[in-house]
Amino acid sequence: MTRRLIDGFDGVLADLDGVVYTGSRAIDGATDALDRLEGEGKSLAYVTNNASRSCEEVATHLRELGAPATAGQVFGSALAGAELLAGEVAAGAAVLVVGSQILADAVRAQGLVVVPTSDSRPDAVIQGFSPALGWKDLAEAAFAITAGATWVATNMDMTLPQERGFAPGNGSLVAAVASATGKSPLVAGKPEPALFETAARHSGVERALVVGDRLDTDILGGNRAGMATVLVLTGVDSVQTALAARLDERPNYLIRSLGELYEEYPEITANDGAYSCGAAVARVSGSTVSISGREDDLNSWRAACAAWWAAHPDMASDAAPEIVFATAG
Repeated sequence: MTRRLIDGFDGVLADLDGVVYTGSRAIDGATDALDRLEGEGKSLAYVTNNASRSCEEVATHLRELGAPATAGQVFGSALAGAELLAGEVAAGAAVLVVGSQILADAVRAQGLVVVPTSDSRPDAVIQGFSPALGWKDLAEAAFAITAGATWVATNMDMTLPQERGFAPGNGSLVAAVASATGKSPLVAGKPEPALFETAARHSGVERALVVGDRLDTDILGGNRAGMATVLVLTGVDSVQTALAARLDERPNYLIRSLGELYEEYPEITANDGAYSCGAAVARVSGSTVSISGREDDLNSWRAACAAWWAAHPDMASDAAPEIVFATAG
C-alpha cells in the first residue's frame, strides 16, 4: 500500500543550495513545496554549515527567493558548534573564538566566556569561518590547542564557492591548525550529526526527514543522526552516484523534486533476488545490475538501488556497477 512520502514524518530538515536554490535563483517548485508544509501540519527547518552569516540574514535571503523562512527556522553550524562545545566544558569556561562575531555571540549565549588570545589560557577553542581570519588567529588557536584546550570546529567544508572560483573554506583552515598541532577537532556541522540533532531539538521534531542533494554531507549526516534521509535530484548527486554510494551515504528515498514529497512513494518488494518498484524490476548478477524498465523512470533506479545495496550491504567505498536496461527507454 502506498502513501505520500511526507505522511511518515512530522518535520523536514532541508539543506539550502541544491535543494531550495541554485546560485541566485530558486529551484522550480521548491518554494511552493516548502510553503505547503505548514498547511500539512509539518515543521520546517533549514540546516546549513555556514557559520559566518546570521540566522536572520539566511532567512532574509530565503524570503527574497519566495521561500517561507524565519530566523528561528534556520540552524547553522555556529549554534550547533556552540552547543556541542557547551557539552564538553564546564559552565563559564573560557573559550578562544577563531571565527566570526556571530560565532562569538553563539558561544556567549551558552554561558561561556570569550577570551581574546591563548595567553588567557582558554579551556577551549572553537573555530569557524570568517574572511577576516589571518595567520595570527590560526597561531593563537594552535598555541591554545597544544596547551590542552578542547577544540571544536563548526564545519569541515574544504572549499567556499565564490564568483571567481573556489576559495579555501573552514575545513582548509582547520587542516592548517591540525597540521601544526597534530590534533583533530570535534565537528558540529555536516556530515556530523550534531547540526541535525540541534535543528530537530529546537524545532520539536520527533520524526524528521532530512532532505539534501549531497550524499557526502546531507545524507551521510542525516544517517549518522539516525534520521530518515531523502536525496532530491536537483543538485550535486544523481541516481547514478546514489546507486554507487557507500553504505553510510545511502538515502532512504529518492525524489526528483521537493514537490514529490506530496506524492505517493511506491513500495519496493523483493522476491527471489528480484526487486520491484512500480513496473520496474532490477536484479544483480556479479557486478551488473539488470533493469527491466525505462531509464527515465525513477522507479527503475529505486529498484536498482534496492537490488545493488542488498547485494552489497557492507560496502565501505564507492563502487559503480554496470547497468543494463532490458527495456529501451
